[in-house]
Amino acid sequence: MNKILLIIQREYLTRVRKKSFWIASILVPFLIAGVYAIPIYLAINSNDTKIIEIVDESGLFKDKIKSEEDITYRFINKPFEEAKKGLLNSDADILVNIPKDILSNSDGVKMVGKKSIGFGTQHDIEGAIQAELRNIKLKNANIDLKVLEDNKVKVSSDTFTLQEDGKEQSSSSTGAMILAGIFGFVLYMSAFLYGSQVMNGVIEEKSNRIIEVMISSVRPFQLMMGKIIGVGLVGITQFLLWGILTFTASTATTALMSGKIEEKAQTMQKTGANKEEVEKFKSEFKSKNPLAGISQTVENISLAKLIICFFLFYIGGYLIYSSLFAAVGSAVENSTEAQQFLLPVTIPILVSFFLGQAIIQEPDSNLAFWASMFPLTSPIDMMVRLPFGVPNWQIALSFFLLVLGFMGTTWLAGKIYRVGILMYGKKPSWKEITKWVFYKG
Repeated sequence: MNKILLIIQREYLTRVRKKSFWIASILVPFLIAGVYAIPIYLAINSNDTKIIEIVDESGLFKDKIKSEEDITYRFINKPFEEAKKGLLNSDADILVNIPKDILSNSDGVKMVGKKSIGFGTQHDIEGAIQAELRNIKLKNANIDLKVLEDNKVKVSSDTFTLQEDGKEQSSSSTGAMILAGIFGFVLYMSAFLYGSQVMNGVIEEKSNRIIEVMISSVRPFQLMMGKIIGVGLVGITQFLLWGILTFTASTATTALMSGKIEEKAQTMQKTGANKEEVEKFKSEFKSKNPLAGISQTVENISLAKLIICFFLFYIGGYLIYSSLFAAVGSAVENSTEAQQFLLPVTIPILVSFFLGQAIIQEPDSNLAFWASMFPLTSPIDMMVRLPFGVPNWQIALSFFLLVLGFMGTTWLAGKIYRVGILMYGKKPSWKEITKWVFYKG
């Protein structure tokens, strides 16, 4: 046991002392916080208002297309060709020509810009013209626009989960979907990242002949388990750092963005915006903050349960795949030779990731249940299901099967490892590796 602890200590300290470990551990959480904070910040502080000049040859649209927050529409009484010549010397950004026959030729609108016209700006201008053109056609057909507008109804629902005691508990399907996606992606990446670290470590020691010295002091199985557990502890350490720093950075960023939104709302009120416009502005930016839905999901499920299950299924999944990666590493002498043996190991990881995307849509389907029970797919797919609510007995059964799967893959990997680790100068085949499993002694 002391020998395994020494190997664990060596593997752990060797990796944790690297600068790359700390750079990744500190940088990733702030990148995650910036992914949603920067777009909101830029939108709040954007002062880039475009001026659109319109030459309306039809005479149907004058002063009916209203300016928006970031677009100012201005109608001019000039021929289009004359206005086009003066565009470069004017303060306008884009010149729009609405032809006389717009009612019969809705594709005849022409836009000319000082610079390349972005897709978003083009879409906004077309949408404004299209909306007013629709109103004109409805009026010509003697359809009351007020009745039509009054019949436009937007349905918005609140979601709840019915508890065993009959009480309703508020839930957020969006928050659950985001959290499920995060869990699935993190576990998918960790299986590849830390599993490949184990494999590359074995290959490096084998190619440098260091392994021959180590095997003289420890048994092959002890060496394999020490390496697997050591790298696994590095992963746990990194996840803890990511969790703490991401929560801290996200909380601070959310507070900062909330303050900026309030400042912008107060500025809008001072410049004459009505209460409805201010509330619409606030709700738009609130909907862009994914932390609100995630926080509600965490409260409903229990943060402690999520953390415990995450680490249990991370450890179980990591042990299964890292033992298989270690077996592959022991059978070859370089990374190139390893590629032919990696397919059976990587396919279940890829399958579980793609199944996870389907499970997000139907977390209680038969496919979701069996994917979260099968040991090679359960580490990812059970964590994808968890934010949507999973009975405790299913979690317990899934973890029990995962432990059995780990015991089976570890036994298999140990059989291959003990022979392959000292095998040099020969490229093994699948048939030969199969024979290693049944060697005695």
